[in-house]
Amino acid sequence: MTKRKQKGSVGLIAIILLLSALLIGVTAASIISISNNGNFSEENIEKIVDDAVNEITTYIQIKDAIGKYYGEPPNQCIEKIALMITPLISQEIDISCLKIQISNKDNLHFAIYNNKVDNIGSNPLFEHYLWKELSNLSFGLIVINDNDNSLKDFNTFNKNSDVAYIIINLPKEYHMKKGDEIRVTLFPSTGIERSINLLAPLPIKNIVTF
Repeated sequence: MTKRKQKGSVGLIAIILLLSALLIGVTAASIISISNNGNFSEENIEKIVDDAVNEITTYIQIKDAIGKYYGEPPNQCIEKIALMITPLISQEIDISCLKIQISNKDNLHFAIYNNKVDNIGSNPLFEHYLWKELSNLSFGLIVINDNDNSLKDFNTFNKNSDVAYIIINLPKEYHMKKGDEIRVTLFPSTGIERSINLLAPLPIKNIVTF
């Protein structure tokens, strides 16, 4: 598929989802209005519709999930993970308000953004200097594409062409051996939460895709 066709497909999907959100919002407002014998203010109906649209327009996609094994066999563990994210459509999303929940069968923690962000440049992803600047249970951003530097200057996605890796140094209790699983959930300040389950594959190579 050509790049032009891919962009067209993404745009069409975004329009369909936006129209769906509008329909859901209007339908919900109508149902509530009927159930309240029509005693439902225009302001409340507007809020329902706005909330439905906001759910879609602030949706963050996870396009890729990778990790890196450290140590020697048979004790290799994944200690770093990176999630490639991008907005579904061109819309301002403040990444500084994002919270990330990390959990396994024994633990649950929240990681917060520590304002560490920079371009990938010519650096290998897992050797980028930002990894060393992450405090415990925090995350940073390594930018892959951002034509107007909105992420670096304002911590904000503003185009659906913006792409960055969320990078997390896993605390020791979340280090993953082959077969271990953790769940990562993104909680934006508004919009839909996004979850992904990461299952550690065979450590045939150091850098692995979940």
